[in-house]
Amino acid sequence: MKIILLVLTLALTTTSVFAQNAAERPLITVTGQAEIMVVPDEAVFTMRETTIDRDLQNARRRNDEVVKKILALAKKYGVPPTLVQTDRISLEEDYSDENVTKKPRVFLGYIVRKSIVIILRDVSKAESLLADIFTTGITGIEAVDFRTTEARKFKDQARGQAIKAAQEKASALAREIGQAIGKAYSISEDEPYQGNSASNSMNFSASRAGRAYSADESTIALGQISITARVTVRFELK
Repeated sequence: MKIILLVLTLALTTTSVFAQNAAERPLITVTGQAEIMVVPDEAVFTMRETTIDRDLQNARRRNDEVVKKILALAKKYGVPPTLVQTDRISLEEDYSDENVTKKPRVFLGYIVRKSIVIILRDVSKAESLLADIFTTGITGIEAVDFRTTEARKFKDQARGQAIKAAQEKASALAREIGQAIGKAYSISEDEPYQGNSASNSMNFSASRAGRAYSADESTIALGQISITARVTVRFELK
């Protein structure tokens, strides 16, 4: 018991000394941020087909017909099978709402849902593919995301620039009081809120997906993707 108490006492004393040294150490804390604008190199189409019919086989058949049209478009635009995915397949029964109708619930039909994702690597064809998708009768286009496949590389570049910005800021601040900065005491990376940092997204309602898409409507502007890094650095003051 005495040995355990002695070890605990030494540990607490050591921690107290480190905390005291850190508190007494002259430090300057700064935040550096950098932003890199990147042109997207792929477009991700996320779609959802929903059909309802009192006959289960009819609901499934109608759903399959639209999905086959989408898959045919992917092939037409040279999208390899590895970049096409169907997932989130669901089946459920639909009934009327007794609270709304004030009558016993009535069976309305079977709801079949299937999600399709297509990744288009040739972004110059994105608008043309979108126009063709509207002609398939798809009930929902959840989003068209423009993103970069080199997000990691650009994030590393932005982080390096953010650290450099923090160092320059710390040097400038220290210089104003006739001092200089020494070694970095600590570095931490913050995650600034920036939505989907590696992509730009477009959303479409089911009502729009159900009607014809015209070239006279607003065209797709790829724009650029903002990739941001922010770091907090504590430097020693000399």
